[in-house]
Amino acid sequence: MKTSIWLREIRRRANSWFIITMLGALVIIMPVAYVILSFFQPTGGNWEHIKEYLLADYIKGSVILVGSVGFLSTTIGVVLAWIVAAYEFPFRKQFKWLLIIPLAIPPYIAAYTYSTMTSYTGIIQSFFRNHFDYHFTPGTIEIMSLRGAIFVLTLFLYPYVYMIALNYFEKQSASYIESAKTLGLNGFQMFFRLGLPIARPAIIAGSMLVIFEVLSDYGVASFFGVRTISTAIFQTWFGMYDIHAAMRLAAWLLVIILGIFMLERFLRKGRKYDTNVTQSRPLARKRLRGWTAWVAFLTCSAVFLSAFLIPFVQLISWSLKTFEKVWRSDFVSLITNSLLAALIGALIISFFAILAARTINLYPSASSNLLARIMTSGYAVPGAVVAIGVLALFITLDEKLAFIYPKLLGVESGTLVLSMSIAMLITGYVIRFMAQGFNAIESGYTKVPPSYREASFLLGRGLTYTFWKVEFPLLRGSILIGFALAFLEIMKELPLTLLLRPFNFDTLATRTYQYAIDERIYEAAPSSLLLICLSILSVIIILKFEEK
Repeated sequence: MKTSIWLREIRRRANSWFIITMLGALVIIMPVAYVILSFFQPTGGNWEHIKEYLLADYIKGSVILVGSVGFLSTTIGVVLAWIVAAYEFPFRKQFKWLLIIPLAIPPYIAAYTYSTMTSYTGIIQSFFRNHFDYHFTPGTIEIMSLRGAIFVLTLFLYPYVYMIALNYFEKQSASYIESAKTLGLNGFQMFFRLGLPIARPAIIAGSMLVIFEVLSDYGVASFFGVRTISTAIFQTWFGMYDIHAAMRLAAWLLVIILGIFMLERFLRKGRKYDTNVTQSRPLARKRLRGWTAWVAFLTCSAVFLSAFLIPFVQLISWSLKTFEKVWRSDFVSLITNSLLAALIGALIISFFAILAARTINLYPSASSNLLARIMTSGYAVPGAVVAIGVLALFITLDEKLAFIYPKLLGVESGTLVLSMSIAMLITGYVIRFMAQGFNAIESGYTKVPPSYREASFLLGRGLTYTFWKVEFPLLRGSILIGFALAFLEIMKELPLTLLLRPFNFDTLATRTYQYAIDERIYEAAPSSLLLICLSILSVIIILKFEEK
C-alpha cells in the first residue's frame, strides 16, 4: 500500500526538475552502496592478514586522532567564538574574520611547513643555536609524530567550530545573557553555565565537521607516519594492489562514522534546544579594559599567528628561493588542471544543488527531506571511501559497456575508458562536496517568499520561467556562496584526487604533496602558496556575501 502511494506521488511530481534531481541523488548514493556491499563479497589473503595483524592498529590510530583533534579544536573554536561574540577589545572586528582565514591552508601543507620549521635544520632551532648557542634536546619541538598530526589538524580545523559557534553566539537571544547578569553571574559562569549549554547544537555541528575532516585526512597522517584507516586504504590499494581489501577497509570506516552518529544521537537523548525568536536580538558585547583586554587580544593573536601568518610567511620565503627552479612549463598545466577540475566540479555541484533545493522547496514532505539527506550525505563520507565507491562503479560500467567501445571509440577490447577519465574524478568531487552547494542554496530559498512564485504561476508562467525571472535574481548571492565553497574544497582536496585522477593528471594539491613526500620541501612552497591564495580568494567571496 505504501509503495503504491509513493509511486503515485512520484507520478504527480514528475517533471524535468524532479526527474533530474532523482537521477542526481541516485548517482550520489550508488558509490556508497558499492562500499557497503563489499561486506558481502569474498576476500583474499590480504584482507585476512590486515584483519588479523593490522586492523586494530588502524582503528586505534583513527580513534586517538579523532578524539584528540575533535576535543582540542572544539575547545579552541568555542573559546574564540565566545571571546569575539561576547566582548569588545582592540581589533575585535578584524579578528572576527581573520580567525576564519586558516581554513584556506590545507592541513597537509601546514604539516610539511611546520615539520621543516621545527626540525634540527629548521628556522626555529637554527635561530636559537646561532644567536643564543642553545641546543634543543632531540624530540623536544620536532612534530614528526602522532603529536604533530594532532597539533596541525587542531590548528587548521578549528575554524569549522569557530564559524558555527560564533554565528550562534551572536544571534542567540540576548535576554538569556541579561537574565544571567541580573543573577550576578560573571563572565566565566555565563560561559560554562549558559553559553555552552545553549550553543550545544552548534558546537556539535562544528565538531562533526572536524571529525569528518580528520577521518578523511590522508596527507597529514601519511606524512607524519600515523596509522589510520585512510592511510591503510591507500597502502592496500597502491601497495598490495588489492581493490577488494581496500573496499572492505572503506566499509569499516563507514561503520566508524555510523557509530559516531549513533553516539551523538544517544548522548542527545531527544533533547531539544529552542530559542524564543520574538525576543531574539544581537548579543550586547561587554567592553574589556586593562589586562583582560590584553588577554583577549593576545589569545586571538597567538592563534592567528600560529594558524596562518607564520606558515604563510615561511612559504613566501621558500617560494622566493625556489620560484625560478619550480616555475616550468608544466607548472602552468598544474594551475590549468586545478582550476579546470574545480570549476567544472563546482558548476555541476551548483547545477544539481539548485535542482535539489528547488524540488524540495516546491514539494516539502518527508520524502523531500530524505532526498536532501541523500544528496548531502557525501560530505559525511571520507574522500577515500568515496573514491573507492566511485572507482568500483566506473569499473563496473566499463565492464558492462566494453562490447561497444571497439565499434564506438575504435579502442581495443577490454580497454578501460570511463575509469581512466577525468569524468571519474569530477564525479567523485560532486559526490563529496554536494553538501556545500546544496546547503547554501537551500538557505537562500528560505529568504524567497512563496508568494512571488505563486504570483508567477497565477500569471500562467511555468516552472522554468519562474525560476529564471523570479527566483534566480534573489538566489544569486547564495548560489555564488555555494559555488565558492565547493570550489574551495575541490582545490584543497588531496585523498580523492590522488586516488581518482587520470594518468599524468596532476593538480596543485597532488604536486605539493609529491614534493613534500620526496622531501623537496622548498620546491613545494610555490604551488602551496598559489593554492592558498586561490583558497583565500574563495574565503573572501564567501565572507563578503555572508556579511551582506
